[in-house]
Amino acid sequence: MPTSSDKPRKAISPPSDDLKIRIREHALALGFDAVGFAPARVAETAQAEFLDFLDQGCHGDMDWLARNAERRADPQTLWPEARSVVVLGQNYGPGSDPLALLERKDRASISVYARNADYHDLIKKRLKALARWMHQDLAADVKVFVDTAPVMEKHLAQAAGLGWQGKHSNLVSLELGSWLFLGEVFTDLELAPDGGEEDHCGSCRRCLDVCPTDAFLGPYRLDARRCISYLTIEHKGHIPREFRAAMGNRIYGCDDCLAVCPWNKFARRSSEPAFLPRAELSAPRLADLLQLDDATFRRVFAGSPIKRVGRDRFLRNVLIAVGNSGEAALAPRAEVLLEDASPLVRAMAVWALARLLPRNDFTALRGRRMALESDTDVLAEWRAGNAP
Repeated sequence: MPTSSDKPRKAISPPSDDLKIRIREHALALGFDAVGFAPARVAETAQAEFLDFLDQGCHGDMDWLARNAERRADPQTLWPEARSVVVLGQNYGPGSDPLALLERKDRASISVYARNADYHDLIKKRLKALARWMHQDLAADVKVFVDTAPVMEKHLAQAAGLGWQGKHSNLVSLELGSWLFLGEVFTDLELAPDGGEEDHCGSCRRCLDVCPTDAFLGPYRLDARRCISYLTIEHKGHIPREFRAAMGNRIYGCDDCLAVCPWNKFARRSSEPAFLPRAELSAPRLADLLQLDDATFRRVFAGSPIKRVGRDRFLRNVLIAVGNSGEAALAPRAEVLLEDASPLVRAMAVWALARLLPRNDFTALRGRRMALESDTDVLAEWRAGNAP
């Protein structure tokens, strides 16, 4: 990305409002759905809340949050030359209620955002196009960020007037509801901020009450270690037994707290082709997913954010959904995975079978299989037996 060493000398800058109009128009022409302007700083209260989140260990396995804590909490530490942030929003609103799929126990529920292409690729491409134009036409120094970078983007988005951070800790927009991807262009331009959005949650607590695993410590306070999105995507090991039944058929992410937000009455379906759901990911059959080997997994999920969890963790999640399905017909396919090379997969195959098989059948299977198993975690699942 261009830096001060290769940009032309700045002429007298146009008024800030004129620059903002030009930037907003260009961003909307590139396909963004929301544009706002914020100072390149994060409120001290937000910084303190983030550090407290880390101190309590609520980030779980996400060590990258703690490694970049100082840079994430202060944009000036991230880039001292930054004066303003252009915050961009991209609508990914679904065309139907994503919670309806939770009742179809033989099918898998994948979070709305992951039913097609990886949004990082599209948004970063558009951010770079906007930043390149700002550098060339406005002689601005620029840096672009999407959510893989150490930026407290939801706080910046609220400061830019795109929405407010709801009680579920995600951004809520008056115009687009809860379905909004975010990205940022940091710049050395002095741009007047748009003014922060007020909190419109009021006394509503639907998002808190709907959470299947009670992941909220209170309004605006999430313990990621209990969150199904974290457990199915970020967590690398065995998912704690206390959360498995509550996962239902959610195999990648969870949309419950987003979907019940009453402000979604203003949401609209995304018109971006990259975000329209692929047919095979809209309601995939658990029976089909159980048959994925590594090569097929990579082929099916090429270009998808799902690919990054890998086949073994994905099958871990699928087998938990199988165990929750009540579909005894899936037991033979789960039994095949007792021979899988991955202990993570084998252990969840045991758990699923304990849920699906009659007690006598499971006990007989356990008697035949335990002597063949050497992994301690898999053996622990066998010993737990019919008390999942």
